[in-house]
Order: sequence, then structure tokens, then C-alpha cells
Amino acid sequence: MGTDQVPPIPSPAVTPERPTGQKETATGPVRWLSGRAGAFWALVTDRPVSLYAAAVLRIGYGALYLVFLLREFPHRDEIWGPGSPWTPELAEQLFDQSGWNSILTLSGGRTYFELCYVTALLTSALFMLGWRTRAVSILFALVVVSFHARAIFMTDGGDNLILLMAVYLVFTACGRRWSLDARRRRRAAVRSDQRPTPGRSYWLQQLIDTRSTLTTVIHNCGLFVIAAQVCLLYGAAGLYKVQGPSWGGGTALHYVLNLELFQPWPALSHLVDQYATLIAIASYVTVLLQVAFPFVLFGRLKYPVLGMLLGMHIGIAVLMGLPLFSGAMIVADAAFLPDRFYVFLARSGRQVAVRMGLRRPAPPGGAGAASVPPQLRGGLPGTGQPTAPGRGGPDDPCRDQLASDPR
Repeated sequence: MGTDQVPPIPSPAVTPERPTGQKETATGPVRWLSGRAGAFWALVTDRPVSLYAAAVLRIGYGALYLVFLLREFPHRDEIWGPGSPWTPELAEQLFDQSGWNSILTLSGGRTYFELCYVTALLTSALFMLGWRTRAVSILFALVVVSFHARAIFMTDGGDNLILLMAVYLVFTACGRRWSLDARRRRRAAVRSDQRPTPGRSYWLQQLIDTRSTLTTVIHNCGLFVIAAQVCLLYGAAGLYKVQGPSWGGGTALHYVLNLELFQPWPALSHLVDQYATLIAIASYVTVLLQVAFPFVLFGRLKYPVLGMLLGMHIGIAVLMGLPLFSGAMIVADAAFLPDRFYVFLARSGRQVAVRMGLRRPAPPGGAGAASVPPQLRGGLPGTGQPTAPGRGGPDDPCRDQLASDPR
């Protein structure tokens, strides 16, 4: 009987062990980068940010342009209409070179122009109120671009900023808060709680989730572009001022106050100009605020900076007679305030209105309990557990908005 040949067992390969410190060093940057990338992706896709700030931008620029059109109503024919020295033919020649366009040049008739002007007034009002905001925002941007291009030589920095913001706001969800759309969604949410919800197919739910994520990404990117635009504006203005000897010498505001073109109240301008030391300090502070603005946005230092910028723009509106420019800048600065500030402001306003008798007190269930779906009032549906703080409970200041925005 023969013996079987047993093949030799191969010895395991000996691999040198990597020191623990060397392994952590190699994977540390990768983990850090992946963590940062994940956090950024979550910030962009999880939820729409600064919805109240977007609503303030919508209300502010809609109101500004409405007031602007009403203010120029007696002079509309000389600025944009058939009676303007800058005729539609001249405007068309400029459009061929610059690439601009305007609906006001499609016809030279007075009836057509008056119809466009009334449409612009109505569009500005509806955009400010937030009625069908997604469609009205596009129409508002078209109106602003058309009126801007029709009389482009009569525009200033305020008009340019409103034009840019009107285009940017098209991509934001600026109608989610403080709008007629939000009010309509709240009422629809209350009605939907009173009847059974029909089931959805898997693909329909996937389509809804994809649309929601895409809307969130576009909104967040739109607000990022708005913030970058304001930072670029302040930074460029400050750097240009630094290059001039008048701002470095503290005498720039002295020359501004003595320009007849920017003297709505000459006596007030001359009175302010008598304080040479304050004029020099204001010149230096103006340059410092504008240069430092992009670098203080991520800390608490931005709040005093925004307060000083507010005072600066009010001074420009009063002393230089540029209310439209100042208003446009103040509204743009409001985009950097957090939503909790606007929630606190709205809640304080409601309390003051109740004390003055201008508003009825909230029902016993809490502020806004009548407009909150049942599952957000008492607790989690079907569990009997109380709702977690900050998610629709009685202490949540955003409870009224959760009904209109399930996400």
C-alpha cells in the first residue's frame, strides 16, 4: 500500500507592520477632507438656509422698486416713454453693441408703454407680497432688466445692485416665509390633515425627493452668490478708496459734502462740514469697514460692523440724496443676519401689537396653534410622547412655519 504525497504548506508571507503614528498620519488628511466635503454637501443639500433673510430680500427689493416707480410716475414719459430724448431707435442701436434688451422698445406707442408701466407696478407689488413667487420673480427680473436697459445712462449704483439682486432672487426660495404663498401652504397643510393622505408610488416619491433636493441646492447656491456679490462690492469699494490720496488724508467726505450735485439740503451739508475732525474719522472708518467686511462675516464682530454700515448708509441717503442706493445696500446687508434674529423680531413685533391692542392674543394652545397641524401640537403621532424642543413644541418660535415647510 503506497503512501500519499502531502504537498507542503506554504508559510504565510511576513509583512512588516506600519507604525501606528505613520498610519494615522497617512489617513488623517484624507479623513479630514472627506469629513469637510461631507459637511459641505450636507449644508448644501439637507435644508434651505436663511429662508427669512431671502424673504427680507424679496420684500425689500420689491418695495424699493415699487416706491421708485411710483416716485418717477410723473416723469415716466421723459425717462422711459415715447417722449424720452433717448429714443427707442437710439436704444436699439446701443443694444446691438452691448447685448442688452428691453420689452419697452418692442413698440413706440404710448398705450403699450402705459400698459408696461402698470404691469411693472403690479409685478413689484406682487413680488413684495410673495404671490406665486416662483413665476412672479422671473417677471420681476424681466421688468427690472427692461427698465434698466431702456434708460441705462440714467442709472447709478443702486439701480445696478437692484438689477443683480432681482436676477439672483429668481434662483432662491424667497417665497417660503412671510408671503402669501407661505400662508396658502399653511392653510393647505391644515386641510390635508383632516383627510387621509393617498399613497404614493416609489418612483413618484423619488421624483418628489429629487425635486426637493434640487430646489434646496439652487436656493443655497443663490444665497451664496448674493453674499459673495455684497462682499465683492464692499471689498472693491474699500480697496479703490485706499488708492486715493483724499481718503488716505481724511478729506474725501469734505469734498463730497461740497458737491452741489449731492446737496439735497445745502445748509445741513455745510453744518456737518464744519466738524473737520469728525469728517476725517468718518473717512477712515468708512474705508476700514468696507475692507474688513468680508473678513468679519463668520464671527460676532459682524453685528457691530453691520450696525455701523447701517448708520453710514442712512447718512448717505440724508446728506447726499441717494435714498435708492442706500436702501438697496441696507437690504443687501440684511442677508447676513441669521434667521433666529428675524424670528425674534417677528415674535417681539407680535407681542407689541398685542399690548397695543392691534392684534388679538394667541389661542390657549400657544402662539399660532390654530395654524399648526395636529401632529405638531401634542407630540409625536401615535406615541403619546411630547414633541422634542425646537421641532414644533410649544417653545419653538418657528412652529408656525413648520406647517408650511415639512422639510
